[in-house]
Amino acid sequence: MGKIKIGIVGTGSISNYHMKAYRNNADAEIYAVCDMNAQRAEAQAAAFGASQVYTDYAGMMADPQVDAVSICTWNNTHAPFAIQALEAGKHVLVEKPLCMTVQEALEVEKAVMKSGKQLQIGYVRRYDPNAAMLKGWITAGEVGSIYYAKASSIRRLGNPGGWFADKTRSGGGPLIDLGVHIIDLCWYLMGRPKVKSVSGNTYKKLGQRNHVQGLSFYKSADYDAESNTVEDMANALIRFENGASLMVDVSFTLHARRDESSVRLYGDKGGLEIDPEVLLISEKSNTIVTVTPQTDHASFDADQAFQNEIDHFIACCREDRSPLSPVQDGVEMMKILCGIYESAEQGREIVFD
Repeated sequence: MGKIKIGIVGTGSISNYHMKAYRNNADAEIYAVCDMNAQRAEAQAAAFGASQVYTDYAGMMADPQVDAVSICTWNNTHAPFAIQALEAGKHVLVEKPLCMTVQEALEVEKAVMKSGKQLQIGYVRRYDPNAAMLKGWITAGEVGSIYYAKASSIRRLGNPGGWFADKTRSGGGPLIDLGVHIIDLCWYLMGRPKVKSVSGNTYKKLGQRNHVQGLSFYKSADYDAESNTVEDMANALIRFENGASLMVDVSFTLHARRDESSVRLYGDKGGLEIDPEVLLISEKSNTIVTVTPQTDHASFDADQAFQNEIDHFIACCREDRSPLSPVQDGVEMMKILCGIYESAEQGREIVFD
């Protein structure tokens, strides 16, 4: 088998991680780049050696040379682009979130089953070396049965604006953008239990806070301080059918002392932390001990995680095997995310059948 020829859809910042990783993979070739902005598409194609440039997604899907696509576009395009690619006989790596609604997720799942092609969701935290290490500890029984997890992704001043702040394109704010990462990481490490219910809150109190001086933060290419239709902050309690529970809070902007990222899991034999550092808390000879592993990655390494993610995707395409983050997990994650938004809107707990 020759190299897997890749089509990159969208040239925003996240696509750089994909392109760098594909370039480092000996079994992949960045063949085509597609973006509505021809100048950006041509610039990225030149930077990464792609021979074909498209401004029309359908045109790229009609190209028989394209074996697989990376979808790095607005959230509202994920489902239709993924389905179109699958129907065209392409393998798909779609950035998180899988889509914007549960119904869309089910439609993508149906298209995957019908096509016989692979679809991998960009839950990049699963591919982090530290996550793999913790998963190994959990499988070996180091912490026993995990019954509770707690995760935070707090930004003091981090609303990127642009499409991130436009609900029609993003589907929501920090919950669907940041929360999806930490919720999925906890859920994955907990063994992917089926969700039973969610109770959530969302708040829109502070807006984009572009008036604040002396703080730099990420801004999207189409940043507009006047446009913001998403939440500033969200929190939720997620209950699973096996009795385990997960508490999560996330924000783009909040009157917090500092930015914060923490992921902690608790089992009946020990506890784990992966953010901001990796720790194993256990008991030895009737003494509580905290173990800090010797590792090359003290914290989350985005470059390595994306490389692992892309390498895994190429291997799944070549070997026709299901990925670590399959479409079925995307369906369950959309149930959780949409359930939290629904709970916040209705002011009640959402219980799933």
